[in-house]
Amino acid sequence: MSQNASSPDEASRAPQVPEHINDTIVAMSKLHAAQKRAVHPVQKKIAHAIAALGRPAVLLILTAIVAGWIGTNLVLLVLGHTPPDPPPFAYLDDAASLAALYLATTIVITQRHEDTIATCRDQLTLQLALLADQKSAKIIRLLEELRRNDPDQSSDPDHEAEAMAKPADPEAVMAEIKATHEALAKE
Repeated sequence: MSQNASSPDEASRAPQVPEHINDTIVAMSKLHAAQKRAVHPVQKKIAHAIAALGRPAVLLILTAIVAGWIGTNLVLLVLGHTPPDPPPFAYLDDAASLAALYLATTIVITQRHEDTIATCRDQLTLQLALLADQKSAKIIRLLEELRRNDPDQSSDPDHEAEAMAKPADPEAVMAEIKATHEALAKE
């Protein structure tokens, strides 16, 4: 086997996508890894707890606990013993209220963290979109220049290409979006 030939294992690990796409995937993976590393340990524990509580088995377990609690107290009452939490089950109600409070708080904390990550991703997407718009405008300008300088092509002005050769002004676009939304809201 020659030195340049790759083994079957190496061939299976080679990227199946073009290099520039693989580079983008690697960059995004690094971004996700950096975001994971930046998460506070308490936030990680809360995320794990929410993930565990979000499983269907938890609903079954909670149902079994509540049914067992009610059943035990009713059986003790029927047998003439004093149940620890007789109907209307005040302790069960207190426990459920406390659990709901903790659950709501952990959901809000998790949602706040997810919103922060989503905002960072939205900003990155916007920055990349603006950069892509600038690159596209540059390409159109260069193509138009080539077309005008080519004696075999028409040198007539292409107003659409000229307009597309200018990158979008984010502030002007936002102002137009707001004006359109306001006009539609008044209708």
